[in-house]
Amino acid sequence: MALPDIALTRLNGQTENLRDYAGKVLLVVNVASACGFTPQYKELQALYEEVKDAGFEVLAFPCNQFGGQEPGSADEIAQFCDSRFSVTFPLFAKTDVNGPHAHPLYQHLKSAAPGILGTEAIKWNFTKFLINREGNVVERYAPQQGARDIRKDLMPLLAG
Repeated sequence: MALPDIALTRLNGQTENLRDYAGKVLLVVNVASACGFTPQYKELQALYEEVKDAGFEVLAFPCNQFGGQEPGSADEIAQFCDSRFSVTFPLFAKTDVNGPHAHPLYQHLKSAAPGILGTEAIKWNFTKFLINREGNVVERYAPQQGARDIRKDLMPLLAG
């Protein structure tokens, strides 16, 4: 299955399409600046730097739906990610992942990889989805699962 035609907007307002990432292995994550899992930015950045040249992208979507943990503006989010974690992977506009205004990307991801007991709802910040080069969602990771858990599934996808 190819990546679906879904419009995306970067923090800086630049528009792209999910299909722009065709042929790459993707890790899509909903992020927040004031979450207990926020230190995962460091792990995600390290993993990204390690294997980005092999066709890997982290796509980060700030979300304020969980405890109001991403209240800042686009500029504030960008400044935080740069100054605290030197993030260089793509950061997108603040995004709803649940509810009636859930972004089409998250509607797709949740349908393709439901959570525990088949529930589709995102439970918290730093839920992650791994997508292979063919555009298939191959794994959904709980917020507490970090780069080590992802790496074991990621490396075979990059090698294959």
